[in-house]
Amino acid sequence: MRTLLLTSIFILFLSACNHSHDHTHETITADTTALYDYDVESKIAEMGIELKEPAPPAGNYVNSVRTGNLVFMAGKGPNLPEGGYVTGKVGEDLTVEEGYEAAKLVAQAQLSALKAEIGDLNKVVRIVKVLGMVNSASNFGNQPEVINGFSDTMVGVFGDRGKHARAAVGMAALPRNIAVEIEMIVEVRD
Repeated sequence: MRTLLLTSIFILFLSACNHSHDHTHETITADTTALYDYDVESKIAEMGIELKEPAPPAGNYVNSVRTGNLVFMAGKGPNLPEGGYVTGKVGEDLTVEEGYEAAKLVAQAQLSALKAEIGDLNKVVRIVKVLGMVNSASNFGNQPEVINGFSDTMVGVFGDRGKHARAAVGMAALPRNIAVEIEMIVEVRD
């Protein structure tokens, strides 16, 4: 749609630009170049990340909403491979390292849900924004170190395109006592 609009504006400009001049007009074409010099999904497999069919939402919401070139991903928790979740408060029941590993599990869940939405993870232009919520003991203040598990995974998968704006905040509680919940916004192309 955007390309069509830009092309239409360009054609109007060309038709209005019938004067003598020294500059040239470039043709606007859709960008079909590859975003990566590697296959993102092969990289995910190399990293030992197994993409699975995302679980259906636990309430009256959807896993993702796409509007234009942005995909808004619902918050996900740290699903264990054997079922269930990593639970407990970081700084009380879990160490920072265990919270970091829980955040990596959330990255796996978000990548799975994103693939279900867009079909091919090579379409990811940028991880734009991440909101990481950590189930924290009252005196715990290392939420950024925990959410780094998620951020490091996104950068490992997408390179510089995985670098994002982020908030890492502590919560008094999270649903079902999960250790972390993370949502993200992703820019994609068709």
